[in-house]
Amino acid sequence: MAVLEKGSKKLLNAWAFYDWANSVYTLTIASSIFPLFYSSLFDSKEDLVSAFGFTMKQETLITIVTAFTFLVVAILSPILSGVADYIGNKKNFMKFFCYVGSAGCIGLYWFNLSFVHLSLLFYFMGLIGYWGSLVFYNSYLPDIAFEEQQDSISAKGFSMGYIGSVLLLILNLVMVMSQEDNADKIEMMRYSFITVGIWWALFSQYTFYILPKGVSSGHKVTNDIVLNGFRELKLVWKQLKQNLRLKRYLYAFFVFSMAVQTIMLMAVYFGEKEIEWVSDNEKTIGLIVSILVIQLVAIVGAILTSRSASKYGNIKTLITINAIWMCLCVYAYFMITPQEFYIAAGLVGLVMGGVQSLGRSTYSKFLPETDDTTSYFSFYDVAEKIGIVIGMLIFAVVSEYKSMRYAILFLFVFFLAGILLLIRVPKNDSQDV
Repeated sequence: MAVLEKGSKKLLNAWAFYDWANSVYTLTIASSIFPLFYSSLFDSKEDLVSAFGFTMKQETLITIVTAFTFLVVAILSPILSGVADYIGNKKNFMKFFCYVGSAGCIGLYWFNLSFVHLSLLFYFMGLIGYWGSLVFYNSYLPDIAFEEQQDSISAKGFSMGYIGSVLLLILNLVMVMSQEDNADKIEMMRYSFITVGIWWALFSQYTFYILPKGVSSGHKVTNDIVLNGFRELKLVWKQLKQNLRLKRYLYAFFVFSMAVQTIMLMAVYFGEKEIEWVSDNEKTIGLIVSILVIQLVAIVGAILTSRSASKYGNIKTLITINAIWMCLCVYAYFMITPQEFYIAAGLVGLVMGGVQSLGRSTYSKFLPETDDTTSYFSFYDVAEKIGIVIGMLIFAVVSEYKSMRYAILFLFVFFLAGILLLIRVPKNDSQDV
C-alpha cells in the first residue's frame, strides 16, 4: 500500500481509530467489570489473600500491583520515548505493546486465586500493554498531522474511544445481567475480558494497516539512545529550577494529581466493599451504571471547567476544583447507601474531566518558548505516574491498617496541600492564568 501523505483525512482517521480499539481496556478492565470480578473471588469482604510471601487484604494486593505497574511505566516511558524519537519502525513497537495488552486481557479469563501470581501477570500485561502502546501512538501525531490539525484529530480520537468503550461496556453488562445464577454472572465477566482483548487487537488492525512504519532517522537501538530519554528528563529538571512559575505549578500538580488518580483507580473497589448494597445484582448494576454516569458527566465537567478557566483563570479554577475534591473525600468517608454513592459518582465525574484537561493545558501554558515540548511533556507524564505510585501505596497502607474509608479521607490532605501550592504559583502579568 502506498504511504499516505501527511495530513490526509484517511491517515488521520486511521490514527484516531486506535482510540476506538484500546479505550475498551480502561473502561471495562480498569474501571468496571474487573474490579467487580476480582471482589467476587472472595467469600466475604474481610477475606485475606496470600501473594509474594505476604498475607494481606484483597484490595491491598491489587493496589500494590497497580502501583508497581505504574512504577514500571514511569521507568519505561522515557526509554520508549527515546526509542520512538530515534527509531524509524515505531509501528512494530506499538504493535508489540498492543498485543501484549490484548493477550493480558484474554488471559484474565483464567484469573484464579489458586494461581494468583500468574493471574496478576495477566493483569500486569494488560496495564503495561495499554500505556506502552500509547507512548508510540502519541508520538505519531506530529508525523501524521499538521500543527493546525492536531487538536481536532486528538479530540476525535478521544470521542471515538469514548463511544466504542461505552458500547462494549453496555454489551458486557447485558452479558452479565442476562444470567440469573451468580456463578454464571462471574463466567460472563470472564468472557467480557476476552471480548476486550479481541476488540482491542481486531480493531487496531485498521490503524496498523494505514499508519506508516514511522519517520526513519537511520539510528539503531543503542545504549545511548535508550538512556537519552533520561538525559532529557534531567535537562528539563535543570531548566525547571530556573522557571519559578512552572516549577511551583508542577509541585502542585504532582500533589493533587496523585490524589485524583488514586481515587479514580480505586473508586469501584471502594463502592464494592464499603457501600451497603441490597443484593449482588444491585451492586453489579449500580457500580457499572455509576461508571457510565462518571463518563457522561465528565464531558459536561470538562466544558464547564474550560469556560470557568477562560473567565476566572486556570489557577483559580483549579483551586476551586481541589476544594470540591476535598469535600468529596469527607463525603465519601460517611456515605453508606447506593443513593449516596450515585451522588458521589456524579460529583466525581463533574470534577474529574475538568481537573485532567485543565491540569495538562495549564502546564502547556506555563512552558517556556521551546521547540522541545516533547521532553517537557515526557517529564510531566513521568511525574504523573510517580504520583500515582505514591498515592496508591499510601492508599494501600492506610487501607491495610485501617480501612478504605480512612484511606479516602486521608487523601483530603493532598488536595489541601495542592490548594496551598497553587496559591504560591506566581502570576504572569501578560497572561492571567
